[in-house]
Amino acid sequence: MADPFYITTAIHYPNGRPHIGHAYEMIAADAIARFRRQQGRDVFFQTGTDEHGLKMVKTARDRGVEVRALAEEMSGYFHEMADVLDISYDRFIRTSEPAHYAASQAIWQAMADAGDLYLDRYEGWYSVRDEAFYEEKELTDGEGGKLSPQGTPVEWTAEETWFFRLSKYQQPLLDFYAANPDFIRPESRRNEILRFVEGGLADLSVSRTSFDWGVPVPGSPGHVMYVWVDALTNYITGAGYPEDPERFAKYWPADVHLIGKDIVRFHAVYWPAFLMSAKIALPKQVFGHGFLLNRGEKMSKSVGNVVDPMALASLYGVDALRYFLLRDVSFGNDGTFSDEAIVTRANADLSNSFGNLAQRTLAFIAKNCEGKVEAGRGEEADAVLLAEVDTACAGFVRAFEDLALSQAVELWMTGVFACNQYIDAQAPWALRKTNPERMHAVLATLLRAIRRLAVTIQPVVPGSAAKLLEQLGPEGDPDFRIAAPTPIFPRLELKEDA
Repeated sequence: MADPFYITTAIHYPNGRPHIGHAYEMIAADAIARFRRQQGRDVFFQTGTDEHGLKMVKTARDRGVEVRALAEEMSGYFHEMADVLDISYDRFIRTSEPAHYAASQAIWQAMADAGDLYLDRYEGWYSVRDEAFYEEKELTDGEGGKLSPQGTPVEWTAEETWFFRLSKYQQPLLDFYAANPDFIRPESRRNEILRFVEGGLADLSVSRTSFDWGVPVPGSPGHVMYVWVDALTNYITGAGYPEDPERFAKYWPADVHLIGKDIVRFHAVYWPAFLMSAKIALPKQVFGHGFLLNRGEKMSKSVGNVVDPMALASLYGVDALRYFLLRDVSFGNDGTFSDEAIVTRANADLSNSFGNLAQRTLAFIAKNCEGKVEAGRGEEADAVLLAEVDTACAGFVRAFEDLALSQAVELWMTGVFACNQYIDAQAPWALRKTNPERMHAVLATLLRAIRRLAVTIQPVVPGSAAKLLEQLGPEGDPDFRIAAPTPIFPRLELKEDA
């Protein structure tokens, strides 16, 4: 039976349309999911939208629409983006689903049964934009008032609320981090969380009474769950909690929660504490990736530099965008992008290197060999090339397993470079006249190498790799003839209206 592998993105907050940061996270998770499927794992890949909370209520009020209608509309944009970007999700979850209400109320009851919830009054600082409470010591003074650690405005809030005994879990969390050093990655995020938890944990407000758009607290009329209890629970909802224990036992704990670095605290402190309280196993890893910067600047609506990922995909192609984001952004760190950078990278690696290699090899076979390559006389250079390609592809696999995605693609490119050096050195166009038998051996070696490279890079550029493999035909089929190929990676031009 295939070994299960469960990966999630954060569920995206749909009070606005998707931006390139949402796309980056989905693309990275999708590439990892596809890679694991290639390895024969039974992959479950979940993404979706986080639709409750005060921010949604205020956005709906400002637009003069019902909040449920806003959630329906905005979630649709994220669903559309996932489909446009060729995201192979198995479940697109929405926190407004009845199954998710049931799961959230079940984990709430489990925490209550553990004695970890109590009713009191909350007075403190709350950021509507972050949907997060902050202690005074975390705030800074900014223009117009106090700001959260994320630079978002906070407001003083006072209301009756249920509290979670987060303070009780300070030492259990520290013990867990010590016993599981890879639970939080990369190392910089782990160090941030260790400092935060070692500094002391205050009990956490986990319900609100100032609005009703959320999961009702069981047995407590007027209270809805604080959005992070509700939101984080989506990961176990999708895995079958509590109604499908067999499915839950199969996929939980999750192998990777892939999230942005700004929400690591919620996933690496609050979430494991909730799970400890509910006596549910903790996920194996939380990976906090960096931000995408537009020409080195953080994107914001006020600056006007927020980028629509579907517009980029329309201008330059889905796979060119996917390849750039996974190749040029060191996974775990912040990265920068621009139209020029996307075009330059796609042309250099995909069009000029790999695409040109495949195009001239297949076109030569179609034109000069009637689409078929015969057995030929092998030489040491052939074995050397295949060994170099094997090394490059094995390096890709090891790096991808370690979530070193950009390094993986860089290693893959060494195999492409080796093939281009080989074809130039062996010159099959010259061998056609002087040594046809040797020409066939060279072409057969190239076909093997190109196939291996195409299969390896398929998680990154799934559509393009599939087209190339179709042109290569079924491996070992003696009746297949290679036709004149269509370029898989046409050269890109920078769009003036970009």
